[in-house]
Amino acid sequence: MTVYSNTISIKTWAEEDRPREKLLIKGKQNVSNAELIAILLGSGNRNESAVTLAQKILKQYSNNLHTLGRQTVSDLKQFKGIGEAKAITLIAALELGRRRQLSEIQDQPQITSSRDAYQHIAPHICDLNFEEFWIILLNRANRVILKRKISSGGVSGTVVDPKIIFQIALEKLASSIMLFHNHPSGNLKPSSSDLELTRKIKSAGKLLDISVLDHLIIADSGYFSFADEGLM
Repeated sequence: MTVYSNTISIKTWAEEDRPREKLLIKGKQNVSNAELIAILLGSGNRNESAVTLAQKILKQYSNNLHTLGRQTVSDLKQFKGIGEAKAITLIAALELGRRRQLSEIQDQPQITSSRDAYQHIAPHICDLNFEEFWIILLNRANRVILKRKISSGGVSGTVVDPKIIFQIALEKLASSIMLFHNHPSGNLKPSSSDLELTRKIKSAGKLLDISVLDHLIIADSGYFSFADEGLM
């Protein structure tokens, strides 16, 4: 556990050590329980920073969030610097965490074939009279994490920046991605630029350890799968 001075204001700390900034820079998974509580509290008291106060609260309850979540507003108000508003904020956050654990997690669709992928994305782009480029992000079990439109264009093409694709994939910790775009003309044959873009994105994915599983061209008449045709 990181030990913080209780006499130095958080504002004087290095930016990456302040709880809010640390969450933004390093991600929520790298922020301690005390730092998360400090973010909720917003401030400490005259003698303690928000983080030091949060550490004291956790210590009082044996660093057990379940035990902390059972405390009342009156219990929390016994700590210097915790008024009713801060106590309610902390209780509300812990209650949300409890409800999240109890909520039934709905499985996202699993994509195991080009047909699955087509059925998942076709309703978004098959009837358009202009081109759009979409991606689907998948976890290790090939379940959908996210589907996202990357760009829109004209009748004959749309500009795609691979950096945007992989920025999204990295942010969502995707294990693999699938690519999609439509051909308003109805022609399912990939163009030379389609082939080149696919090769470029697949190569970039190898460097980042993100598999590019397939690229589907979609039209009213059906779809063309690069993977099914041995082009991946």
